Amino acid sequence: MKLRQLTLTAMCLAIFGTLSLAHAQGPCQDWKSRRDQERGNILEHMTKNLELTPEQQAKIQPILDQAKPQVIAVRQEAMQKIKTIRDATRTQIRAVLTPAQQQKFDALQKAREDMRKAQEEMRDARKQ
Repeated sequence: MKLRQLTLTAMCLAIFGTLSLAHAQGPCQDWKSRRDQERGNILEHMTKNLELTPEQQAKIQPILDQAKPQVIAVRQEAMQKIKTIRDATRTQIRAVLTPAQQQKFDALQKAREDMRKAQEEMRDARKQ
């Protein structure tokens, strides 16, 4: 029991250390933030790179506005399908494991979920 806790703690520390190191290397490493900024202002990005006229911008903006909810819907649908596949895969893998391995597998899944939630909280905190 103590060995398992020690192993999980070491894993979490290693992951946090890696994330901290990547973040400390500068904004170039924060690719998601940069990507979101580029996506968030796509018309500005297009205007700059393509030298769009104000008339072109006025015509393109409604096209982008119309596409946005469609893209969001497709992403949500894809994420749900991925989650379904991931859950089925985990169930099949878990069935192959011994009870002791199942406990470790469950602990690793929980650690990953906790890590994901912590990263999300950090991302939200940075936005504020």
